[in-house]
Amino acid sequence: MSRRWSNILWSCAAFALLSACDPLLSDNVPADTKPQARPDRPVALPEPESAGPSDAAIALRRYYARVQEDLLAQDLLRVDGGGADTPFTESMLARNFERIALVEEYTRGAGLQPSSGALGEIKKWTGPVRVGVIFGDSMSTEDKAQDRAELASYTRRLARVTGHPISLVPSRANFHILVMGEDDKDQLRATLDRIAPGMEASSRAIFLNLPRSIHCLVVAFAENNASNAYREAVALVRTEHPDLTRRACYHEELAQGLGLANDDPNARPSIFNDDEEFALLTRHDEMLLKILYDPRLTPGMSADEARPIVKRIAEELTGSGPS
Repeated sequence: MSRRWSNILWSCAAFALLSACDPLLSDNVPADTKPQARPDRPVALPEPESAGPSDAAIALRRYYARVQEDLLAQDLLRVDGGGADTPFTESMLARNFERIALVEEYTRGAGLQPSSGALGEIKKWTGPVRVGVIFGDSMSTEDKAQDRAELASYTRRLARVTGHPISLVPSRANFHILVMGEDDKDQLRATLDRIAPGMEASSRAIFLNLPRSIHCLVVAFAENNASNAYREAVALVRTEHPDLTRRACYHEELAQGLGLANDDPNARPSIFNDDEEFALLTRHDEMLLKILYDPRLTPGMSADEARPIVKRIAEELTGSGPS
């Protein structure tokens, strides 16, 4: 609106000046009055060209493209969910649940310091999970549309698997997915100020200075220090990732933000394993979520309290009897 109004003012000024100096419009103009040169019409300035990606962003895109290519060349980043080559029993499922859902990957409040690996308590959401996505300005319109569709489909899948209300929403989100890159730092900083003003300084520093080795991350917040019921989460996914890696980040960080917080090298077939064999949520991982959101498990339940219940649910899910 301001640009259009400016153009209108320029047009009026030019017309007034032209009328005042044209001798054909007045009988009282002296004979020796020479016509003055007409003022040039203001030339509209071209729209400023949008700046392209920075050298740092380009370098990251190339790096992550090579990483994905190398993994695919090794037959990793599978999207088949597991099959005959990845069998597991109910006892393996129960063990994997314990190591993934009851152990923190990092020490709380200590940045990226690995945890002791000690078993903790059941942590999950008790209220509806309203997922909102905020894209960085550096991301293309096509990628935004593609990723929004992916997130809508994936949240429906998570809701179906867990039986818990989980949905992608346009506003009032409590699970925020920030899809931003190297050139969106100012936007990321302002967004964190708005959606997570109470975030610990150590967590905030990681979001703003994410090491290249970390593709994406999520931080979930409980209702208070004594609670294990999540009320809010913030995930960061880099825009510099190629499509499959970005999609893999959505799958892992959303599931981890629901309460499957750890990775374990023995979990297979699973995305909760740093070997990158699987890119997307597997059949095994769906069962982990089913166990976590079974009403027989409640936030704050200890490993000893949860273990017999988890074993029973695992037997039900795999269709096996007691092992």
